[in-house]
Amino acid sequence: MRGMKLFCTYMTARYMIRRLLLITCLFGVLGCKKNVKSEVVIYVNDFESNKLEGIYNGNIEAFDGGHVLGRYNNEEFQLVLNNLPEHSLVEVSFDLNIHDSWDGNTTLYSNIGGPDIWKLNIDKNNFITTTFSNGYCDVGVFCAPQSYPANYLNSNNNPKAGASRIDLLGVCHDAGIVGGTTQYRISKTIRHSGRTLLIQGIDELIQENAEDKKCDESWSIDNITVKAINL
Repeated sequence: MRGMKLFCTYMTARYMIRRLLLITCLFGVLGCKKNVKSEVVIYVNDFESNKLEGIYNGNIEAFDGGHVLGRYNNEEFQLVLNNLPEHSLVEVSFDLNIHDSWDGNTTLYSNIGGPDIWKLNIDKNNFITTTFSNGYCDVGVFCAPQSYPANYLNSNNNPKAGASRIDLLGVCHDAGIVGGTTQYRISKTIRHSGRTLLIQGIDELIQENAEDKKCDESWSIDNITVKAINL
């Protein structure tokens, strides 16, 4: 009987450890690599082949010597993936390009020029709602803070905080200006086991004082990779 109790205690502890590892992996507290049974890339697109497979409301434009998905202004794109393999998590990663004069968290001038919000939804659940500031920050010139890398209203961070590149040229309003486009590497790993996956990039840009809104502020996507991870 004592042996049976010890065995049951061992099995219970083993189960609890596995559950703890899964939870900590999901929240990024510990690395998950040691617990991964399989990792499969189920979608990759750098848009250099002008392919929009699985993408709705897609358009490809030239940028920085290559091609990107976009540009968007008060729009969204959807990426729909079907027949996913068995998995416990999905990892979605891509480059987000913020073009021209985004106003971050600012609500100056009765919401004429901000806040400028960008969202990531996965299976219609929101995982990122943030703002970006991409204005001029010379001495004596006001430059609005942004929420990223935190969510909107949770933080006032410096413009371009968390950026992966700050040396890209603007495309319209800031055409030819170094830093007119800022690139952010976005990566999100979530618990997921369904056979289909819906990814949405959405913006809510406020620019009542701009004659050409898309020229004033826009965004694009590049280098999308989606992985199915089985633990």
